[in-house]
Amino acid sequence: MEIGVPKEIKDQEYRVGLNPSSVRSLCERNHQVFIETQAGLGAGFTDEDYQKSGATIVTQPKQAWHRELVVKVKEPLPDEYPYLHKDQILFTYLHLAADRALTEALINSGITAIAYETVELPNGKLPLLNPMSIIAGRLSLQFGAHHLEKQQGGRGVLLGGFPGVRSGRVVILGGGVVGTEAARMAVGIGAQVQILDINVERLGELENLFGSRVELLYSHPSQIETVVPEADLLIGAVLTTGKRAPKLVKRELVQQMRPGSVIVDVAVDQGGCVETLQATSHSHPTYIEEEVVHFGVPNMPGAVPWTATQALNNSTLPYVIQIADQGLAALENNSVLAKGLNVKNQQLIHPAVKEAFAD
Repeated sequence: MEIGVPKEIKDQEYRVGLNPSSVRSLCERNHQVFIETQAGLGAGFTDEDYQKSGATIVTQPKQAWHRELVVKVKEPLPDEYPYLHKDQILFTYLHLAADRALTEALINSGITAIAYETVELPNGKLPLLNPMSIIAGRLSLQFGAHHLEKQQGGRGVLLGGFPGVRSGRVVILGGGVVGTEAARMAVGIGAQVQILDINVERLGELENLFGSRVELLYSHPSQIETVVPEADLLIGAVLTTGKRAPKLVKRELVQQMRPGSVIVDVAVDQGGCVETLQATSHSHPTYIEEEVVHFGVPNMPGAVPWTATQALNNSTLPYVIQIADQGLAALENNSVLAKGLNVKNQQLIHPAVKEAFAD
């Protein structure tokens, strides 16, 4: 099969769909891989690295796009919509529930679109979302701590505190992978940490993990209204597979937060769980609203592209190989991969995505 890897064009997105070792694995199976020139440079991979692995370097985006299978990291942007066509398989992160324009472009093109984030194991775990969720969770604390600095517009709080001075308070909405990793980092630097989740069983698991170092609370509106105003750093880590994130924090609650507090919403690519938060970019990551710093970069792992590309490829390569070897039959032969199917034959397929656009 001919496999294309375009260069990512989202703002400061330096990850790449396939690294050289993945290319080598595919070429050894007699597939042809076409890499757009400098597609991997931001992640530390040169065109020469790819050529040594067996890839063909192409100079134009359309030369990478016009292949049977296109492997990316982020969703196609409007400039890339003209490259979408029938008899083509796209394998990437899509997050369609919060992006009607992209959804319509995929449907109209006739492409078969498989989303990393909805590939689902029988136990409900998301193997292709997991590595980026781990990285995003760790980065959410790192970015949040940075933007709490006074020079960044924050209130000047050191999350780890100091002897005789209280530590900063981190409130995390959601105890899944993102929330857990954010809490690991926050606990590690000595912050006060609260995690809210609606899954009592998950709260029990988190107690086994963190013990008394983290305060675990059942998430309901009155509890959220109690803890959010006291947060120095609020991290949105809510995930509903394939659906828009619920708005858990209304504007009125943001208004009660201290001036210079920081909100980092990792759920922004699913619409976000904070009413006042809009998507930003790595070039302009924050804005001030209601005197609170808002950070809404949807491709946070793009800040660490070498690590993120390696982690992503470790998880995606087996599925890429299956698609390359079997074509669309891979969806019939692998029920886990089939859960990733979002668009086919000009129709929405994934139930949660269909529900998001039911109106």
